[in-house]
Amino acid sequence: MRFAFTEEQDELRRQARAVLDEREPTWAELAELGWLGVSVSEEAGGAGLGFVEEAVLFEELGRALYPGPYFATVAVALPQLSTDEQGQVARGERRFEDDEVSLDGPVTRTRAFAALAAEAVGIAQKALELALEHAKSREQFGKPIGIYQAVSHPIVDTYVETELARSLAYWAAWCVAEGDENAELAALAAKSHAAEAAVAACERSIQIHGGIGFTWEHPLHRYYERAQWIEAFGGYPAKQRAEIAASLLD
Repeated sequence: MRFAFTEEQDELRRQARAVLDEREPTWAELAELGWLGVSVSEEAGGAGLGFVEEAVLFEELGRALYPGPYFATVAVALPQLSTDEQGQVARGERRFEDDEVSLDGPVTRTRAFAALAAEAVGIAQKALELALEHAKSREQFGKPIGIYQAVSHPIVDTYVETELARSLAYWAAWCVAEGDENAELAALAAKSHAAEAAVAACERSIQIHGGIGFTWEHPLHRYYERAQWIEAFGGYPAKQRAEIAASLLD
């Protein structure tokens, strides 16, 4: 079994990060980039790839805090559409807001949780990057604050939790892509841990930034709000862990 990303997946990540670091693409641009039809069949106008590639995009969109309805459209609505309707999504002709979709059916919920886990990883990664940047540049008593344990230890905790969340998220993405029997269990585990990791990463990063971290001008509060939304979506992590326990003990 291969545990590394393919060259195509790595290239997709590089492309996505380059675009999202530069600007906030419009919905039409997402269609032109092929991001709306990653898992749509080539016959319907998509790329004919799989959910792992979608997870790569969900992570990068989370890191960039992209505001468009990508999650509602691609993770939730797309699997419930006909082939023709999926083609419309791939071309950017259709989009769905959060209040237009539902999690009817275990397959759709599994995809949604796996997608949110990947997005949460992106949020945690960005919170970590912001904390590292501030810890290296902000000085007290003539030294970067990152040398102090009260700052460095929370950063290390965030790094460890984020890497574990990434492993769980891509395990879930692989299971969804392959139709593996453990897909639902993997998605529950990934969503519960990644959501908590993202919330904790934002909280630690805000604390490390000090006063500026609590201001509306700083982007951290928006990442924090999205992380909390992900954590609450479909029930808090305790609910997902109860389902995991029931599955394991059945």
